[in-house]
Amino acid sequence: MSGKRTTSWAVAATVLGLLAVAVLGWRLLVASDPSGAAATPAAPAARTPEGKAVPGDGGAPGETPSGSTADASTGGDPGTDQAEQPAPQGDPVPALYLGDSIAMENQIVLAGLLEKTATLRNAPYSGTTVCDYLERGKDRSLVPPQHKAAALVREVRPEVVVLQFWGNAWGYTPCMGSIVQGSEPYYERYVADVRALTAEIERAAAEAGIARPRLVWVLQGPDPMAPDRIRRVNGIYEKQARAAGDLTADAGAAVSRPGDRYTHVERLPCTAYERAHPEYCTDGTSTRLHRSDDYLHFCLAPTTKTPKPCAKRSPGVLRYSRAIADAVTGHVRSTRGT
Repeated sequence: MSGKRTTSWAVAATVLGLLAVAVLGWRLLVASDPSGAAATPAAPAARTPEGKAVPGDGGAPGETPSGSTADASTGGDPGTDQAEQPAPQGDPVPALYLGDSIAMENQIVLAGLLEKTATLRNAPYSGTTVCDYLERGKDRSLVPPQHKAAALVREVRPEVVVLQFWGNAWGYTPCMGSIVQGSEPYYERYVADVRALTAEIERAAAEAGIARPRLVWVLQGPDPMAPDRIRRVNGIYEKQARAAGDLTADAGAAVSRPGDRYTHVERLPCTAYERAHPEYCTDGTSTRLHRSDDYLHFCLAPTTKTPKPCAKRSPGVLRYSRAIADAVTGHVRSTRGT
């Protein structure tokens, strides 16, 4: 009898553990919108997956595409701290932004920062990972066929493709199958998928008759649950970028403590820009990067069940987006010799 009770307790503990993981995963998925991103006059350069202007949906100034109200004074703030990265001469280049819920939350802020550099076509899907954007993938995907990376390359004909993937392998990321996050098969799959995605983008560019776009792999911020996982995922992105002649944008460093890149922090000392704009210096001399109930995302707005750009000014979103924008702007400037 004692043995049966022990077995029952073990089964119950296992079930509770799995439920806890599922709940955490769901919270991380639905907490998908951070940005500081009110709809602003600067944002129409951004495009939805269907190619429509964002947030040009007829909404009033100060509203996000979803209609949720944001502080209209957010408009223009992100771009005013770009003096060290002046926009390159010439027209903005066509660009794609693909990725997961972090891309979902910051897409409008990034588009605003890149307004004079790139016309950004956004196609993020919360909960996704690299394999979701592969055309050859046989597994069920969270990304529809018309928004796969290769399909959008053939349509948009971009000069730059920005790829933002935290490293999802939750139960609701079907293309990863039953692979356990952080296991050796997980890393092997990521290596194979980043190579495959690069190859598909190259082939699509050739089919469209354009030069191969430059890929920008976004390096991720710390994961407090598994610090070494992010280090290894970022290493995969860095190695792939070197091998293919592409770029990385270390957005994760912008939300990490200097000299302590892979230790998770909820707050950091305010930057000079944040001190000059107290609305970003949220806690006196420090700024809040994450909500206390969400260690992954950077939006300070409450969690929603409908993924959309963040409707609240959020310092972590701005820091993260600026690092990506700097990488894209630096690349475009270098190609134009300006």
